[in-house]
Amino acid sequence: MRFLHVMLRVKDIDKSMDFYTKLLDMNLVNTIKLNDCILYFLSDEDGQTQIELTSNFETPQDGYTVGNAFGHLAFGIKSFEEFTDKLHSMGFEYLYEPYYMPEADLTVAFIKDPDGNEIEIIKN
Repeated sequence: MRFLHVMLRVKDIDKSMDFYTKLLDMNLVNTIKLNDCILYFLSDEDGQTQIELTSNFETPQDGYTVGNAFGHLAFGIKSFEEFTDKLHSMGFEYLYEPYYMPEADLTVAFIKDPDGNEIEIIKN
């Protein structure tokens, strides 16, 4: 068995597509139109991990509530300097600036996507 994807409902598909494709370098690999929504499948550079962004035709005006069981998605980067430049050029800020976690021997930071979902950025 293998993990296929995680689905996120989004309020504004254009903002979410920009965030995930331009900032996080994911690629649109498939789109499926259903009666009540459009599903956008994005993949990482290796094609191993996918996110399904669901744009419902009847989206609540205030968007969706992030559940308290959901924690975050995590993405690996090569350079915080390059990522920070890209993040700021797109008008986003860190939720938690990059910091070193000695317990894991990693440098991490957190941002939020346009719908408020937390994203962990890990230098690997």
